[in-house]
Amino acid sequence: MSGVERRRMWTEEQKQALVIAAFQPGANVAEVARDADVRPSQIYRWRLQMFGAGKGFAAVAVHPEPQPPTGPAIVMELGSTIVRISADASPDLTAVVLRSLQR
Repeated sequence: MSGVERRRMWTEEQKQALVIAAFQPGANVAEVARDADVRPSQIYRWRLQMFGAGKGFAAVAVHPEPQPPTGPAIVMELGSTIVRISADASPDLTAVVLRSLQR
């Protein structure tokens, strides 16, 4: 390493773009970090700062018309909103979804 080391300043837009890119389906956080010349832990830290603890990304499918479940599922109707959780969903995912409905 040569020269004077300095801290880079990232704008909020740059941080957000990297976090979004790192957590796209099929993306690899380490590769995104390497391309941006940052450590993966920095991207995770930015995500935590932006979205807080316990607020992560989850894949969501929105269908304009209710679709019948293709297998066993938990089905909750809240007014005009229908939430279906597959029976093979992990207990942690199910708990997070149900907790989010309390808000």
